[in-house]
Amino acid sequence: MFKLNLKIALRNLWRNKGITLINVGGLAIALAAFILVMMYFTYETSYDKSNPNYKNIYVVGVAYPEFKTNYVAAPFAVAIKQNFPEVESVGLTKDSSFELTIKNGKNSLFTRKILVVDYNAAKILNINPDGGLVRPAGDVERLTYLSTESMKTLFPSKKDNKPELVGFGASNSGITGTIAGSIKNDVHSNFTFDGVSIGNELGKGDNYDMNDYSIYLQLKPGVDLKSLQQKISNLYRTELLQSKKDKKSEEIKGISTFLDPLSNQHLKPKAGSDAAYKILIALSTLGILILLIACINFTNLSIAQAAKRAKEVGVKKVMGAFRFQLATQFLIEILMQCFAAIILALILAELALPSFTNLFQVQLSIWHFDNSLFWQMPLILVLITLIAGIYPAMVLSGFKPALVLKGNFSTSRQTSWLRNGLLVFQFSIAVIFIIGVLIINSQLKYMRSQDLGFTANQVVYIKNLTLFNNPAKFGSLSFEPVREKLLKIPGVKSATVASFIPGGTNGINNYKANGVKANIDFVNVDFDYFETLDIKLKDGRFFSNAFKTDTANAAIINESALAKYGIKNPISQIITGCNIDYKIVGVIKDFKTQGFETAVQPTIYTIKDPCGSFKTEILLKIEQNKMAAALATLKSQWSQINPKDGEDFRYEFLDGLYGRLFKKQEQLQSVFFAAALLTISIAILGLFAFAKYITNGRIKEIAVRKILGASDIQIFKLINTSFFMMVLIANLISWPIAYVLTNKWLETFAYRIDLPVLPFISSALITILLTVITVSFQAKKAVKANPVDALKYE
Repeated sequence: MFKLNLKIALRNLWRNKGITLINVGGLAIALAAFILVMMYFTYETSYDKSNPNYKNIYVVGVAYPEFKTNYVAAPFAVAIKQNFPEVESVGLTKDSSFELTIKNGKNSLFTRKILVVDYNAAKILNINPDGGLVRPAGDVERLTYLSTESMKTLFPSKKDNKPELVGFGASNSGITGTIAGSIKNDVHSNFTFDGVSIGNELGKGDNYDMNDYSIYLQLKPGVDLKSLQQKISNLYRTELLQSKKDKKSEEIKGISTFLDPLSNQHLKPKAGSDAAYKILIALSTLGILILLIACINFTNLSIAQAAKRAKEVGVKKVMGAFRFQLATQFLIEILMQCFAAIILALILAELALPSFTNLFQVQLSIWHFDNSLFWQMPLILVLITLIAGIYPAMVLSGFKPALVLKGNFSTSRQTSWLRNGLLVFQFSIAVIFIIGVLIINSQLKYMRSQDLGFTANQVVYIKNLTLFNNPAKFGSLSFEPVREKLLKIPGVKSATVASFIPGGTNGINNYKANGVKANIDFVNVDFDYFETLDIKLKDGRFFSNAFKTDTANAAIINESALAKYGIKNPISQIITGCNIDYKIVGVIKDFKTQGFETAVQPTIYTIKDPCGSFKTEILLKIEQNKMAAALATLKSQWSQINPKDGEDFRYEFLDGLYGRLFKKQEQLQSVFFAAALLTISIAILGLFAFAKYITNGRIKEIAVRKILGASDIQIFKLINTSFFMMVLIANLISWPIAYVLTNKWLETFAYRIDLPVLPFISSALITILLTVITVSFQAKKAVKANPVDALKYE
């Protein structure tokens, strides 16, 4: 019996190879997209899962009234360890503040990130150098390890893991150190690095004014997290009151701490943006919807083909077959098609994988041993077989023998509502995707065309190791001699140095003005900073060498800071921070230093700030037509221009750095475009086959109408009307849904477009036009056919 059913199934699929190809092809395309999305979802949600302590690790964060941060003072780690026995281990980490050059003879390595950790943090975070984790001796010794890739750059022929002597910084710096060995850099972790520096303890001698460490806790199993979080908050307030005598208890009450699990850090950290998480959820939803549309397409076409199998079912039932046996037979047929679709989908996914990984900058592979895809695929096969096949199998196996063998049976009355409903659902999803991609495109176009408030074009950011105007030793090294040399180079219009650049994050500190205390952003700058970036002045003046006090206590604030403190006449007003009474000499217009998703933060700009950061970021404004020559001169003369930085001249264009803020949204645009293209393609494929079935079923009706005088246009209109109505209904259903979803997405931007009407109208025109073309193309043969051929056997 099985052999007979298999033959019937194969013959039936071959007889209807056009429909079979559309079914299998559409499902394969959707499955390929779903496989890629599923792999990406698994990758993004499994960061650090290889850590055996994964579920018990938390980072300590501090919530201020204005913001949240994971940067805390080092002494608080000691206080937590001493007061809470439910905390098994406490570790400290610190990011390197700038790019470091490491040299071995002629081989140079530019490290972008050296992760500084204490011994306990290394154990908590599962940071294991090759050869095992060793506790450094004493409080001063640091063991520095470089990633395997970095070691190959410095020591291409090295075979062992013995320590090596290297130079740090410029060749003339005379600073040397020892690399203890190599360490594997796990890119599938929140803690990626070029190297790791491990100390026995970190932050000894620091106070609660130095919030530049991250504290990681490993909790004992079964700890009441809510209770512990509250106790740590109370301890932090107590520690602040004891260490900062100038702080009032009312101010401290507004500060609390929180515990954020390690599992949150990659996608949705409490002290950060959850944009990556939202995009991942949106992407996953798209993948599921695309697969669902393909299953609906499959179901619709299977039901449409049901009439051709009616007599087969009738004969089998007369011969004694039970409905369960028939349903099983049809499900097996559908399983065969789904299996073929999965094989084809894996091939398509492999072909698309390089482009996908390049778009999202991840390392994915289908064919590796521990890929969860291999146990997920059988489940997907069963699931899509049931979703796509259960209803067609029940319809086919439910035919009544008496009706079908008389030859007057039709499935249209029983299933037309479902077929039409599924077609409407397909196009509703397609319309949502079309509207989504049009609105995303409009927002990105708005972001690219809007005035940022500063000019990044023709500004070169030079990567530099020299610490200009060290906050701890003000005046230790001035940028002025370097500026004078830079301005002598033909094409260089202006030069400056700052602690932070647009596109990155600023520092945060507490300032008081007009009787108001608040935490606001700060940027430590030098002369010509605002002129180099072409930032607009609203009131007062910029910093100038003509005013000697500018290097001592002058400040410039932005419009947001002006509003924050409620200052009406800002010039010459006092704003106090880090025990300095700054005189406001100018107010600049707000500029979008952190892109469009984050509102411009209240910011103060100063030349002198003992509590600030090192000025290391050199910015040059260069004439466009002299850019290449100027860069060549800078490279050849850099060791004379900036001796402490040496011969290692490295630069990036500021507009390229700032453009990275758009990366996530550009990824979303690409994904939505691909999703819209896929859904439209699958829907049109299904519509094409469905229109063919409907048209073939109305050939005799069309013939009669032609004999009675109907024109080709009238018949085309007749066939298109029902499909036109379904697509119109799909648009009306999808518009409110698309409005809510796109509006939610736009709300993630501080600066955004008003929701336009044009994408909604465009989606209707696109879907209606495609429907008319598809249906008309399929109906052309029936309309042009000779009526005699259709009616000669009647």
